[in-house]
Amino acid sequence: MTNQPPQFIVLMGVSGCGKTTVGRRLAQRTGIPYRDGDDFHSEENRAKMARSEPLGDADRQPWLQAIVEFSQIECTEGRSLLMACSALKLRYRDQLRSVGAPVKFVHLVGSIELIEVRLSQRSDHFMPKSLLQSQFDILEPPLGEAGVIEVSIEQEVDEIVDEVVHAFGLC
Repeated sequence: MTNQPPQFIVLMGVSGCGKTTVGRRLAQRTGIPYRDGDDFHSEENRAKMARSEPLGDADRQPWLQAIVEFSQIECTEGRSLLMACSALKLRYRDQLRSVGAPVKFVHLVGSIELIEVRLSQRSDHFMPKSLLQSQFDILEPPLGEAGVIEVSIEQEVDEIVDEVVHAFGLC
């Protein structure tokens, strides 16, 4: 992908929808580096979520800014990037769009019941299942936004990756 302009692809959705799993598999398939937006959270944000306290806009602002700054550097230096980031609200997505390169979003969509099952099986994450409803409550689905595809998580990971690769012409 070095002969093409850099691409910034954000895997978005509520916690437990598969952003990390899909991102890693998509990186293997395309060779585009993957980063998890959770790595950019402050210790304070992690501790707050671990206490089952939902993050507010003020908590998310510096987190999103850190993602934007990192992504700007990558794209400015000509590197494409896959980033997992919940991007639950339009204003969050608009902030991510400020990187200076075209941004594409993959909204991973599934039922709250399915995602609750996934979260209950996960033991290595600071985000508890108790906060899932708060994420669904603030989610502003990106209906009609340019550069966004919705992909159902009710299919196998490789099928999701195939759909993303085909939609964005990644291979």
